Amino acid sequence: METSILIFLPLVAGLISFLLPDNRAKQFAFTAALAEFAYSLVLLLQFNPQETLAYSTSVPWVKSMGISFSVGMDGISILLVMLTTFLIPLIILSSFRRTFANSNYFYGLVLIMQSALVGVFVARDAFLFYVFWELALIPIYFIALIWGGENRKKITFKFFVYTLAGSLLMLVAIIYLYLQTPNGSFDINQFYAVGSTLSSTDQALVFFAFFLAFAIKMPIFPFHTWQPDTYTVTPAQGTMLLSGIMLKMGIYGVIRWILPLVPEAAHTYGMPAIILSVIGIIYASIIAIKQKDFKRLIAYVSIAHVGLIAAGIFTLGEESLQGGIIQMLSHGINVVGLFFVIDVLFDRTKTLELSSLGGIRNVAPFFTVTFIILLFSSIALPFTGGFPGEFLLFVGIFQYNPWIAAVAGVSVILGAVYMLSSFQKIMLGETNNLTSGFADLFTSEKLVLIPIIILIFWMGIYPETFLEISEPAVKALIKGTGASLSLK
Repeated sequence: METSILIFLPLVAGLISFLLPDNRAKQFAFTAALAEFAYSLVLLLQFNPQETLAYSTSVPWVKSMGISFSVGMDGISILLVMLTTFLIPLIILSSFRRTFANSNYFYGLVLIMQSALVGVFVARDAFLFYVFWELALIPIYFIALIWGGENRKKITFKFFVYTLAGSLLMLVAIIYLYLQTPNGSFDINQFYAVGSTLSSTDQALVFFAFFLAFAIKMPIFPFHTWQPDTYTVTPAQGTMLLSGIMLKMGIYGVIRWILPLVPEAAHTYGMPAIILSVIGIIYASIIAIKQKDFKRLIAYVSIAHVGLIAAGIFTLGEESLQGGIIQMLSHGINVVGLFFVIDVLFDRTKTLELSSLGGIRNVAPFFTVTFIILLFSSIALPFTGGFPGEFLLFVGIFQYNPWIAAVAGVSVILGAVYMLSSFQKIMLGETNNLTSGFADLFTSEKLVLIPIIILIFWMGIYPETFLEISEPAVKALIKGTGASLSLK
C-alpha cells in the first residue's frame, strides 16, 4: 500500500492540477510534491535495508494475461525513489520566478511524470515496468514540445522516435520472456528464473533488446545524438527532469533487469558495452570543451558522467555497482543544480554564450559560491558528492581492466578543463553590459540551491549513509547473478 501511495499521490495531484486556474497550479503542485517527499522520507526512516523487498503490494491487474500491479522497494529502489521525491519539489520551486502559459497543464505534467518515474523504480512486474517506462516519456515530450525553444518540434520528434524505437525492442523481449514462463506471468522473479536458463544465443538477443532501450535513455555513445539538442531546447525545468531523474531510468534498468535477467550475456557482452561507454566519456568530454553555449556544454558533460556510471556497472563488481548507485544520486543532484544555475544566468542576461559573460563574481557573491560548489562536485573533488561514487567506479573498473580505467581516467583531466574554463569565462574578469547589473540569488532561488549544497557535502563527507542502504540489495544482486552462471 505504501508504495502504491507514492505512485498515485502525484498522479491524482497532476490530474487535479489540470482543473485548477493558472494562478493556483504552481502552489498546488509544490504542496503536492512536498507531501510526496515527506511521505517517502517517513518510509525511508522506517526502511530496513536487510529486507529483500519492503512496502510491497501485488494484486492481479489483467489476471488472464498474468499481469499484476506488483510493486515494492529494496535498497536500490528506495534511493532512486528518494532522488525523485527530493528533486521534484526543488524543480517546481525553481520555476516560481518563471511564467508558463497554461501553467496548470505544465505542473500537471510534471506531477504525472513523477508518478511514472516512481513507478519505473518500484515495478516488480515486467509489463507494469514497461507501462511506467512509456508513461514517463509522454509528459516530458509535451513539456518540451509546448514550452520548448527554437526548433522544438523537430527536436522533440527525434527524441520521441529514438526512445520509442528502443522501447519497442524491449517490449518484444518482454513478450518473448513472458511466453517462456511456465504459467504465463510477467513477475520479475519468474523472468529471472527463465532468463538465466536461456541458451547463449537467446540471452544475447534479450540482452541487446533491453540494452538498446536503456542505452538510448541514459544515453551512451553512439545512441546519444538526441540528448544535446533536447536538453538545449527544453525549458530548464524539463531539462532538470530529463537529466536529474529520467536518464537514471536507463541505468536502473541495466541493474534491475539486464544483470540478473541474462547474467551470461551480461558477462559476455559487458566488455563491448564498457568500451562504448568509455568512448562516450572521452568523446563527450572533448566536445564539451569546444562548446560555446553553457547549457549545451553541461549536456555533453552529462553524457560523459553517465558513460562512467555505465562502464562501472557492466564490470559487475560490488564496488562499481555501489559506486554507480551513489553516483546516480550525486549526478542527479549536481546536474539539477547546474541547470538551475544556467536558468538563473539566462534569466538575468538573456544569453548563455560563454564569450558574452564574465565578471559575475564581482556582483553576485552567493551565486558565485554555489556555482563553485556545484562545479567542484561535478569534477569530483574530495568531500563533495561526486567523489565517493567516482572513486568506487574507478576502483571497480581498475579491478576489471587497468587499461580501460586508465583511458576512462583521462575524463578527470578533461572534466577539470571544461568546468574550470567555463567558470573563468562566466565568473572572472570584469563585468560587461550584460553582467554589470546581475542580481544575486533571490530567496526562492536560494531555497532551491541550499538543500542541494547540503546534500552535496553530506554525500561527500559521509557517503556511508547512502551506501549502507543499497549494500544488501547489491550483494544479493551479485550473488544471484553468480548463482545463475554456476547453474549453466
